Amino acid sequence: MRRADFDGALVFIPGGSAGIGLAAAKRIAALGADVAIFARRPDVLAEAKAAIESQRRRSAQRVVATVLDVGDAAQTHSVLSAAVAELGTPELLINCAGRALPDYFERVDAAQLDATWRINFGGAWHATQAILPHMRRRGSGTVVNVSSLAGLIGLFGYTDYAASKFALVGFSEALRNEVARDGIRVAVLCPPDTQTPGFEHENRTKPPETQAASAGASILTAEQVADALLDGLARRRFLIIPGREARFGYFMKRFFPGIVARVLDRQVARATPDQRRKTAD
Repeated sequence: MRRADFDGALVFIPGGSAGIGLAAAKRIAALGADVAIFARRPDVLAEAKAAIESQRRRSAQRVVATVLDVGDAAQTHSVLSAAVAELGTPELLINCAGRALPDYFERVDAAQLDATWRINFGGAWHATQAILPHMRRRGSGTVVNVSSLAGLIGLFGYTDYAASKFALVGFSEALRNEVARDGIRVAVLCPPDTQTPGFEHENRTKPPETQAASAGASILTAEQVADALLDGLARRRFLIIPGREARFGYFMKRFFPGIVARVLDRQVARATPDQRRKTAD
């Protein structure tokens, strides 16, 4: 979608109440689109709705905020089907809901694994299944799944998160092949570390090795990621990686994986033995 295509379009954003989802919603509203966001917390949704409305090109643009837990398949189908009945079929679906609680593999229990998988992967799966039939009937539409650079490069401390985000990339590739004949496009967004409320929450549980591995890396703003998403859609890219540093990292991992492994090992080794012992205790 070109930026001009957003004028008068309808966009659904599960996970649009904060972070990258909210930044994208504000950018898209400024281009003239109607925006519907979905998230679990009513108070945060209300604040996000007001922020998006303040960016509208025209006061008549619709901004809708609806409570939804995308990890619940039945609820997702019900809520999104009702939204289509009320608002119409979206030209663009951005699956942005996600969570990360980095920790050592041994500390990631079954409950955390289930929650991470249910939200990060299941949320995109359920929302896409709810919306895709409507896009197919119309013969057009775009689905964006928000993965992560950690969905392309496995990182220390992100075993459950990386697994869910790698899965999103594979899901997006397979889905792209399946729906192209129906006039539907699929893209996957893989941002690096981004300054969001979720990223601040991640920092509370990061092992020292994870902190050492990411030390010195650039951190993008949610707005920078949203702009990269819009640029990638305009250029009809499937894989959208915001930031030159992140794109270089992916290039190296794809063509020189041994070098990347050695660099990551050295970065992890920067964590001092005292730090590791303290965290393990």
